[in-house]
Amino acid sequence: MANRKRKMSPLTSAATNKTARPLPGPLPRGEGETVAAPRRNDNRRLKKAPAVNGGGAGVANGDHRVSKNTAKLPPLPGERAWVRADDPTNLVSPVSDWLLWQLADSAFPTGGFAHSLGLEAAWQHGEVRNRTELVSFIEAGLHQLGHAALPFVTAAFDEPEKLGEFDQLCGVFTTNHVANRASRAQGRAFLSAVERIFNSEFGILNSELSCAHYAPVFGALMRELAVPRQTALRLFFFYQLRGVLAAAVRLNIIGPMEAQMLQQRASVKAEEILDRCQTLTLDDLAQTSPLLDLWQGAQDRLYSRLFQS
Repeated sequence: MANRKRKMSPLTSAATNKTARPLPGPLPRGEGETVAAPRRNDNRRLKKAPAVNGGGAGVANGDHRVSKNTAKLPPLPGERAWVRADDPTNLVSPVSDWLLWQLADSAFPTGGFAHSLGLEAAWQHGEVRNRTELVSFIEAGLHQLGHAALPFVTAAFDEPEKLGEFDQLCGVFTTNHVANRASRAQGRAFLSAVERIFNSEFGILNSELSCAHYAPVFGALMRELAVPRQTALRLFFFYQLRGVLAAAVRLNIIGPMEAQMLQQRASVKAEEILDRCQTLTLDDLAQTSPLLDLWQGAQDRLYSRLFQS
């Protein structure tokens, strides 16, 4: 009887035939993998895979065992450095990503889309007519935010028990009646939204607030929600940048796609200003863009307007 060819699986043929082509994408040794087990009639001893950092990833009789000394793999792309799927002790992060996404969502009722931060008045007065002038307006607003509002956020975040004092100081510092009114409206809207959405009442924030200005209320709320300090400051700048660009789209200065392009490019500038201004205290408060203050103060004199400020 003629010899019949024995059918072999790709795994068996790769392990027994030296001329067989290996499967693509072999795993590197030393990270918990095993060497292909020999055939039963093979008397050769099974070799151990070399261990990482002197540890042994032992394999015996087909058993898959990972040594405790095996080095941990680096985090995968898009995976946080402190959260690993293979480490059950690190499944809880300091703040939930879902909370941050909800706060940054345009559907979150912060009241920011009712304000243009002076852009509407500047546009109607012919000061912002194209994309180049809009970029200059945005950068000036970011500088103003870092020097005139960010110190209130950091102070309230670090000492939320002094929120009432910071709130009064913010009311005195904001002399522009339109900007003062907008700050009070946004602060009350943001505080009310957080309390109702998260079904919580914050004892520190429910103290007697004379004005409930936006910047100090934002800082204290981020502290109560356990948002990291640096993340809270970036979110504060993000609200400003998104609000101005949304107003520019509604005023038909630019389109939605171009607004997203400008937001992506302006994020680098916003990060630079944040790095320089995050150490400023209340003693360093300053108005860096007086023209923005003048344009915003002219909002009530516009014949027709879409925004409150």
